[in-house]
Amino acid sequence: MNSASSRSRTLKAVGALSLAAATALLMTGCGQSSDSATGAATSEAAKVVPQQQTTTPSATAQLTEEQQERKEVLDATKVTFDDAATTATGEVAGSKLVDLDLEGVDDDDRSPSPTTTGSPSGSPSPTGSPSPTGTGSPSASPGADGPVWDAHVADKDGTIHTVRINAVDGKVIEARVDTDQDADDKKQTADRLAQATQTPQQAAKVATEKKKGTVTSVSLEDKDDNDGDGAVWKVDVVGSDWKRTTFDVDAKNDTIVREETDED
Repeated sequence: MNSASSRSRTLKAVGALSLAAATALLMTGCGQSSDSATGAATSEAAKVVPQQQTTTPSATAQLTEEQQERKEVLDATKVTFDDAATTATGEVAGSKLVDLDLEGVDDDDRSPSPTTTGSPSGSPSPTGSPSPTGTGSPSASPGADGPVWDAHVADKDGTIHTVRINAVDGKVIEARVDTDQDADDKKQTADRLAQATQTPQQAAKVATEKKKGTVTSVSLEDKDDNDGDGAVWKVDVVGSDWKRTTFDVDAKNDTIVREETDED
């Protein structure tokens, strides 16, 4: 009786051990299957969902039409505003600069008359192609002969001369007296120059100290009514963002009386 009970207890113990081993094996198998399935699903998802990419548009793609034109002209220009101003006044003995503009950069209709109040401009920028007669309208980008500086200089009596300068090699393309001036025009120019105790180079320096960039135009004009009497140098500066900022610089004391940036 004792022997039978002993054998029964032994068999129960062996059965329990076998059952535990089987259970452990089954659980291990299930875990492996679950991990394997999860890994496979993750792998497949990675194939289906593309990686995110950030693309930055090129600087050229972000430029407006006007900014692209400025860039093209300035990239082609080799002669600076200062050098062009020196060449222009040297072409007419005893003359003073009235305005200097790089053609093709923000051009407005301009007349060579001393009464002209063309749009402000500043320092060197490449632009339009020169007309054979020097009176043609500038193109919006450098022509076959490259960009051109268009200058107006005045004698002591106020007589205006046009001097056109190749903005690549600095050579004078044309120099002539403007014929559509009367005595009143000449007097107005002479009076305006007499008020300008500061040079255009000084005004350009003031403007570029305020905004780093390239001067594409400078012109001597009467102050606006709300700015008082006297004259201002209007200076256009194109920055590294290819935007144009126009400064009105008092022609007597180099004070900036107005500043405006063109976002186009």
